Amino acid sequence: QVQLVESGGGSVQAGDSLRLSCAASGYVYHTYCMAWFRQAPGKEREWVARINPDSIRYYADSVKGRFTISQDKSRNTRYLQMNRLKPEETGMYYCAAGGLCTSNPTHFDYWGQGTQVAVSS
Repeated sequence: QVQLVESGGGSVQAGDSLRLSCAASGYVYHTYCMAWFRQAPGKEREWVARINPDSIRYYADSVKGRFTISQDKSRNTRYLQMNRLKPEETGMYYCAAGGLCTSNPTHFDYWGQGTQVAVSS
């Protein structure tokens, strides 16, 4: 059973930074693609970034140059470093793991419980 646990969310002001973590257990590190999604109240879940087992990274256009996805193989943990945060990026942030490395949330089989990010202006 794959388990994902996010942490690192919080309340910050616009322009601040946060680093989210996603600790994984129950699967072999190099098997899955891992992604971050976010969901604002009343909106659909939105893809933010993903990293495949070969450490190739992809980002949504809205976060390019500000967000960085990374992974620590020894800890089986992925991170999302978020810089210059904007109020419209407030929402619940989820990490997900799956065999298909795309931006489509339906392609991810495992999800964490989410961590809340609130950005005030």
